[in-house]
Amino acid sequence: MSGNGFGCLAKNPLFCATIHCERSVTLANHKSALKRARQNEIRRMRNKSLRTRTKNVIKEVRAVSAEGSADAAREKLVRAQSVIDRAAKKGAIHKRTAARKIARLSRLVNKISA
Repeated sequence: MSGNGFGCLAKNPLFCATIHCERSVTLANHKSALKRARQNEIRRMRNKSLRTRTKNVIKEVRAVSAEGSADAAREKLVRAQSVIDRAAKKGAIHKRTAARKIARLSRLVNKISA
């Protein structure tokens, strides 16, 4: 048997009739429930990726700020704002959470540039 190791011949497990994620196999039986399970799994992975990217850009801004480089911190802040806003727009994080993260990073960068 070839394929993805899940007993399905599709190269990507998201295109199988049943959804296989790192947790378990879906219990969906109806066509609409299978589709909903596929959509949820795709969204879960997309949200996970966006949240991870958000955390990484925040770490970058804090690391550059700790070094005391104001110009580099400002550049990283602009990039971080874009990534955080995009994650909020996609629904991976709440819009108020995004605003809070941006405000705290801006305050940090403004503190070292002053």
